[in-house]
Amino acid sequence: MKQFKALEKALNYQFKRDDLITEALTHKSYKKPYNNERLEFLGDAVLDLIVGEYLFSKFSKEDEGILSKIRASLVNEKGFTRLALEIDLGGALLISSAEENNDGRIKPSLLSNAFEAVIGAIYLESGLEVTAKIAIDLIEASYETIDLNSLSKDFKTTLQELTQADFGETPNYKLVRAFGPDHKKEFEIAVELQNRIIASALGKSKKEAQQRAAEIALKTLKGEI
Repeated sequence: MKQFKALEKALNYQFKRDDLITEALTHKSYKKPYNNERLEFLGDAVLDLIVGEYLFSKFSKEDEGILSKIRASLVNEKGFTRLALEIDLGGALLISSAEENNDGRIKPSLLSNAFEAVIGAIYLESGLEVTAKIAIDLIEASYETIDLNSLSKDFKTTLQELTQADFGETPNYKLVRAFGPDHKKEFEIAVELQNRIIASALGKSKKEAQQRAAEIALKTLKGEI
């Protein structure tokens, strides 16, 4: 279908079943009898296997602990969001007007889940070998270097190095608020530098919120936003 052409070009893959890719791109807010959650479940498992096998072959001398850490740096919401942005997946999503107005097309959770669902759809259509080639080609195009050192250098560490070099101090992270029920609590963390707030972000844990806030702070200090 016409609306999938850009996505097909980005993936270098032609979808065989319009119904399957439509389901993969449909967020639950879109109010259809189907959504992408089942395909997301499948895609998550498929990506875990693909990345695991890829790392097993690429790093033949590394032990299980190192391989697990590298995989954990790739197979997560942040990693899948990065891949989704690489193929402009947000532009193809089927979401409600409310989500549209809430920046749903760039929301990490929606992008990550949809990417998993698309991989699940490709796997059902074309099998593991084709899916693995698409996923690995995309990963290698999205990361300049794939090793533990480059992947484990998180935003907090990068921000700390930058602020120490430019300002002679390290940033402080402050909990602004915590809200929601205990089983689904969210946290807002602010980054403070030179006695002023330079960024803040939400996360499902304090650690996640800190990382997101640090990423925004980095972009702010570099003049990217």
